[in-house]
Amino acid sequence: MDIFAKCMQFTAADEAREKGIYPYFHALESKQDTEVIMDGKRTIMTGSNNYLGLTSHPRLIAAAKAAVEQYGTGCTGSRFLNGTLDLHIKLEKSISQFLGKEDCVTFGTGFQTNLGIISSIADRHDYIVSDNENHASIVDACRLSYAKTIKYKHSDMADLERILKNIPESAGILIVTDGVFSMGGDICNLPVITDLARKYNARVMVDDAHGLGMIGEKGKGTAEYFGLEDQVDIIMGTFSKSLACLGGHMVADRKVAEFVRHKSRPFIFSASVTPASAAVALEALEILKSEPERIQRLKQNADYMREGFKALDIPIGNSQTAIIPVMTYEDDRTFMLTKILLEEGVYVNPVVSPAVAPGQCLLRTSYSSTHTKEQLDFVLSKYKKVWYGK
Repeated sequence: MDIFAKCMQFTAADEAREKGIYPYFHALESKQDTEVIMDGKRTIMTGSNNYLGLTSHPRLIAAAKAAVEQYGTGCTGSRFLNGTLDLHIKLEKSISQFLGKEDCVTFGTGFQTNLGIISSIADRHDYIVSDNENHASIVDACRLSYAKTIKYKHSDMADLERILKNIPESAGILIVTDGVFSMGGDICNLPVITDLARKYNARVMVDDAHGLGMIGEKGKGTAEYFGLEDQVDIIMGTFSKSLACLGGHMVADRKVAEFVRHKSRPFIFSASVTPASAAVALEALEILKSEPERIQRLKQNADYMREGFKALDIPIGNSQTAIIPVMTYEDDRTFMLTKILLEEGVYVNPVVSPAVAPGQCLLRTSYSSTHTKEQLDFVLSKYKKVWYGK
């Protein structure tokens, strides 16, 4: 059989195009911001992870330019060999100090960060216990690790304990969870997770890709939100959301970080974070530290939209953060609503299976601390028009 047969039989994208509801790959012609030019038209952006509104910040743009002038456009090699800059070391020190851990390792992307951590920490003799709604990068990392992976029902702590009870005492156990879940916008039950970890001699890893800059008094993420910084063993994060560039990181005790540096294939065999991204992440972190009001404005904007959707009787998920899912349930309905909203000047992300369970399709809306009330009211007015025809 031709290995390309599956490619030739893939027709879903063409079928959506024929219906006029294909929702992907719209071209931006401007900076990523609360308002963009998309497909040549002014559009309010409610599908970005630009939570702190920093992608167009002049300090970040200046930092990127200065880094390119000093270091060039790329590192052309792995951190392990020729690809380590003093800028990488400074960034890692700054992140580890901010998050209150001994050490930090940076990776080229957030996806690569999860692959690199989990595949090196867990091996065929270990168990990974993973929330059923964890990000795809965690799912793939578990496969890469060769460890035995068991999923527990989403945020179901009784199911988590049931699984932990049945793991042999001699096995190593890593509990992995998103901090803020990327589709639902809900927050993991970290207090119970850490209690169970102590009870069953497990370690805890939190993917805080969406939590950093979004929750916690100082924007440190899920562990700070619950006051449990000392109870989480590994915190993963990304630069591509609140820190407005590209890359990822892990923070942990020094011995754990040192092990990952020397054992993680995705770290050892990939080129290092570009100078521009390293400089931008460092500068964005400084803004996060010095302007905590951005976190408060983000929460205020998210609360405003949650109340707005509820007032319109538009169904939303159990969001606690700046990610608010609008429930659409069916694929074609999701794509059609995405298309009509875009025509009305609002961009939103359509989410269908397998990113969510079948029958649980949604519009993934997300907000920034720099959205204005006028922009948010415009968005709500368009949802009212699209939902009810008025």
